[in-house]
Amino acid sequence: MSTNTELYDAFGELIYVLAKADGQIQPEEKATLEHILQSHPWSKEILWSFNYESGKDNDVEDTYQKMLQKCIEVGPNPEYEFMFDVLEAVAKSSIELDEQEKAVIDRFKSDLTTEFSKRFES
Repeated sequence: MSTNTELYDAFGELIYVLAKADGQIQPEEKATLEHILQSHPWSKEILWSFNYESGKDNDVEDTYQKMLQKCIEVGPNPEYEFMFDVLEAVAKSSIELDEQEKAVIDRFKSDLTTEFSKRFES
């Protein structure tokens, strides 16, 4: 699997974790995701991964850990900025950013920053 494929697969998994944080995926969240990704060159991979996790209704924490490991293996990438924007937009699409969704975004930022700073300090 290529680095890009792994990264965008992980992004789909992360969006699934975010959308399920409040218990269920809202139609507005999925519509916002599809709209944002329309012009992204890897939209098919991201949406496939999101839909796969949704269809399986996989455990959120297991999915988070799997996704985080992929991101750590890929390493720093400028696409994370895009991902944070997508997460914020999807989280805000159903009324407002709820606490569980905010916690997912904050946790991902913290986990990624912590891991990358450990790996690249020298």
